[in-house]
Amino acid sequence: MRKTNSTNFLNQLFLEEKCALNELIHLLSKRWLTEVLFSIEEGNHRFSTLKDDLEQISDNMLADRLKLLEKYSLISRSEDSQQVIVNYHLTKNGERLSELLDGLCKFSETEMEFPPSHS
Repeated sequence: MRKTNSTNFLNQLFLEEKCALNELIHLLSKRWLTEVLFSIEEGNHRFSTLKDDLEQISDNMLADRLKLLEKYSLISRSEDSQQVIVNYHLTKNGERLSELLDGLCKFSETEMEFPPSHS
């Protein structure tokens, strides 16, 4: 957790207040967030199927990212009370964001030239 009086925190607040896109970019930059969103879009609606699809993600990170996506109303969580089964689905905003991100992925694959990664 960042200190609320740190320069980084104050700069982030300034950017988010200047334009909501900055807040969205900050949210999307969180590790695994977009992959969890895309996995749900692909039909993985349960914690276990998300975990199988995203083999490298820890249980804690997956749970955290699901809570974050739900907090921002990008996914909804439903429970079957008889079987204690939890399912996750994209909301309308989650679907719209996923479409926009898919377009950005295609743009980055076809139009961007990235320098080689430093190993």
